[in-house]
Amino acid sequence: MTPPQAADHTTSPETTQAAILAERQRWMSVLAKAPPLALETLWGSIETKPDWTYLRQPETGMVMLRGRAGGTGQRFNLGEMTMTRCAVRLPDGRVGHGYVGGRDREHATRAALVDALMQDAAQRDALDAAIIAPLEQAAREARETASRKAAATKVDFFTMVRGE
Repeated sequence: MTPPQAADHTTSPETTQAAILAERQRWMSVLAKAPPLALETLWGSIETKPDWTYLRQPETGMVMLRGRAGGTGQRFNLGEMTMTRCAVRLPDGRVGHGYVGGRDREHATRAALVDALMQDAAQRDALDAAIIAPLEQAAREARETASRKAAATKVDFFTMVRGE
């Protein structure tokens, strides 16, 4: 007789749902921050475009940006930002949402369509490789370029000699 096994909590429904939610947040963040032209180009490379209908037509509004003093301190209103949102439904019932900064209605629609398609586990890996991964790589390269430019202008004031 073998002893009873301890319950495996790493594959519980709650853990699985949390992992799915985290992954969706990742791709929605990438889509929201992507340059509209880059997303349009990658979307154009997809061979089969799905039929879809709007649940919510793209609409532009304002959102309040919040900050924290010192990054962790007291909250404060930093200012407002223009945002466009959209919701689409695929024939199989999947719903995708797109939230993007600015007024680009097509960008919001494409983001919503990719979100809806990414919810299908059978398509997710191919779409991730075709759209999400290239957008992440481009964002990473842009951050590294900006970081190198900033580092090139860094001044170390502690090495300066006073004139006394």
